[in-house]
Amino acid sequence: MTVRDPDELTIPPDGRPAAEQPKWRRDFPVDVPQDQYVARREFTKFLVLTSFAFVAGQAWILAKSWLARRPAPPELALGRIDELPVGGFRQFDYPGPGQPKLLVRVGEREVVAFDQRCTHLSCPVLPQFDRGRFHCPCHNGNFDLATGRPLSGPPRRPLPRVDLEVRDGVVWAVGVTERMS
Repeated sequence: MTVRDPDELTIPPDGRPAAEQPKWRRDFPVDVPQDQYVARREFTKFLVLTSFAFVAGQAWILAKSWLARRPAPPELALGRIDELPVGGFRQFDYPGPGQPKLLVRVGEREVVAFDQRCTHLSCPVLPQFDRGRFHCPCHNGNFDLATGRPLSGPPRRPLPRVDLEVRDGVVWAVGVTERMS
């Protein structure tokens, strides 16, 4: 009698000997122990293809970030600082048309500017100077007036900040800073 490896034995699911099995099971035997066997060559092929997919994905991310580099936005004169009263605001498009921003004068010599679109679903935010916040009426979201960070509501990301410079009493927009937290 030959002793065989128990993992290589074909055992019918009901446990009866092969001669007592129905005709369909004899015609289509399924070797349950061998059904889960994976050859080294197949496993190596799987590892190589998976590794290639990861490398291709990383290359795509690198290429996309390299192609997405944009030139610095142009400088834009927003007007004289003394034309805007403390607590007043002005809407402007920067760096191009269709990108609304809000300029708010928060002190005698201090101005801030942020994107006017809520980071939740792009609804327009409105400054509420007396409460020290930007308010999004769509979902009752609020952002800090000085920093643009979310205070309440569904928004989780801060408003993108417009970098400003004051030169000879004129406020200039010189760039946009996207922040994730």
